[in-house]
Amino acid sequence: MVTVVDASGVILGRLASIVAKRLLNGEEIAIVNSEKALVTGKKDSLKEIYLGKREIGTSRKGPFFPRMPDRIVKRTVRGMLPYQTPRGREAYKRLKCYIGIPEEFEGGKDTERIDSIKKNPLSYITVEELSKFLGAK
Repeated sequence: MVTVVDASGVILGRLASIVAKRLLNGEEIAIVNSEKALVTGKKDSLKEIYLGKREIGTSRKGPFFPRMPDRIVKRTVRGMLPYQTPRGREAYKRLKCYIGIPEEFEGGKDTERIDSIKKNPLSYITVEELSKFLGAK
């Protein structure tokens, strides 16, 4: 059974930490509306930070940082998992991220909203805006 988590209006880091913990406990999780997650902070400094992450390394050897919003969310969750261990790799394979809501999860009855991590920050940028700035189509 897959747990469907809606990321719209939720702070990305808080969502990622909760999802990472649940993945390590053996749950299969699908994050929908990943482009609507929020990253808090001033827009200019956030764009600078993520652009810096994007430019690190070489095109041949990496590290590679994604542009697409669903992949940015997945990469953020990966940073909170012990990815270099077999346990962390298995947990990471149980995670799926989607832009919007795919047909298999339409209806929204089983979609879980994590309201405990919802906040109204003063300055933020959505993952969609951030990915467009990084060059996503």
